[in-house]
Amino acid sequence: MAQEIIKILMTDDHPMIIEGYQNTLLATKKESQKLIIDIATNCDESLELINKSISLGEHYTVCFFDISMPPSSDGEFKSGEDLALYVRKKTRRTKIVMLTMFDESYRIHSIINNIDPEGFLIKSDITSRELASAFQAVLHNPPFYSGTVNQIIKRTRFSNLEVDEVNHHILYLISKSMKNKDIAKELNLSLSSIEKKKKLLKEIFKVEEGDEKTLIEKAKGYGFLNN
Repeated sequence: MAQEIIKILMTDDHPMIIEGYQNTLLATKKESQKLIIDIATNCDESLELINKSISLGEHYTVCFFDISMPPSSDGEFKSGEDLALYVRKKTRRTKIVMLTMFDESYRIHSIINNIDPEGFLIKSDITSRELASAFQAVLHNPPFYSGTVNQIIKRTRFSNLEVDEVNHHILYLISKSMKNKDIAKELNLSLSSIEKKKKLLKEIFKVEEGDEKTLIEKAKGYGFLNN
């Protein structure tokens, strides 16, 4: 039987974590699989490897990206999320797995909407068995989301409330006590647009005008924000 050659890029700024993931995948791979694993501990190293693989026509099969990464030296890439978006623009052949310590509902929905990763793992969910299962699922039956990610997605979907990404972002910023003018600046929207969107959100969540405290409480209750 011919071996299935799987090229992997792991990007995480904690070498011990990469070593653990690497050892797990090598120990649990199928006999028919040959893994070639490259590692990067910052955005610059990751970009160099990504661009080299593309120029050689040897695209990675799977890229693992930790979301929280030191920015690239030119400041263009500020996170693993930026690296994942770059890979998505360059090729759809590479499967993407996002890794994070954070379980903020808004960030998780944003990454799913913008990147649509084949895998999404919260680090606190990961065991050796979970990582091994995720890897095989990403290769042959994506997507694979870890337990916490699935719970967050289910809560908002079961609410049957339609909240688009921009409005979800506004909810998140309101929960951080940002003023309208600062939200407008953050999202590059006019102040009147922010006011209209906040009014719409209050209609969606059936909250009286001006009652932002109840709006945030209801958004948390429906899973759009963390408690």
